[in-house]
Amino acid sequence: MKITEKEFESFKWIDIENPMKEDLEIINKEHGLNYYLIKDSLEKGHLPKYEKNNNVNFFIFRAYTSDIKHKIDEVGEMSNKIAFFLFEDKLITIHRAQFDFLNINEEKEIKLNELFLKIVRLMLGTFHKPTIDLANKIDEIEKNIFLKDPRNVYLEELYYIKSQSRILKKVLQITQSVIEQSAQILAQSSQFQDIKDLLLNLLIYNEESVENANQLMNTYLSISNQKNNEVVRLLTIFSAFFLPLTFIVGVYGMNFEFMPELKWKLGYFLSIAFMVIVVIIIYIWFRRKRII
Repeated sequence: MKITEKEFESFKWIDIENPMKEDLEIINKEHGLNYYLIKDSLEKGHLPKYEKNNNVNFFIFRAYTSDIKHKIDEVGEMSNKIAFFLFEDKLITIHRAQFDFLNINEEKEIKLNELFLKIVRLMLGTFHKPTIDLANKIDEIEKNIFLKDPRNVYLEELYYIKSQSRILKKVLQITQSVIEQSAQILAQSSQFQDIKDLLLNLLIYNEESVENANQLMNTYLSISNQKNNEVVRLLTIFSAFFLPLTFIVGVYGMNFEFMPELKWKLGYFLSIAFMVIVVIIIYIWFRRKRII
């Protein structure tokens, strides 16, 4: 467990990184925190939440800590959480992962809510790059499908893009709800509206990515089905030409002793001519029906 303390004019910021379960009681006694809230702050995969408990406002937020290139589709794999305990004269942050955005140096005069919202804004900023990267990846796949070779697109890749966009959207939606719930204590800050605007932009991007990914999956499957239908159609056309020829060859390949045509001097040439006529008739019929 690593503890970092910073003193400001009106409050103290205590950052606790990577605490173990056995550290919960120590943290609880030293800072007077609710045991169950501390437990929530260490629970893996916990979604953002807001809770007011006596004289403390408790928040859980998540920061993006992965890469869209990884084949992952779970909240706990894509992001890590950070818990905030807001007292009147103290800010406590608890997290397992190491976050670069927590290494900030602020003026001693900054207010507690201002510092809290700045951290939240920096944390939301971690979602910006993956959101843009996913949108760009979808555009790239769309170009491959419509302008290049759709065979270069893998359905698995589309699945993970869709899943990651959906997870980002879900986390951001819950975060937006948490921010709205805490509006009463944070709305007076100048950064509050900026955070709401940032959340809205990220949500719009991810919502579009989810919709575009769904459409691309449907388009990809439609194109694949169309190509399969073309192959079946081509095989059907070949079958239509060769089935009657196979029938003729089969009839004259039978080893019966008494077959009147077997003694014809021009039987072979007549059979070939008859097959050619059958092929021409089938071809003309297909052309009139605009099948080929």
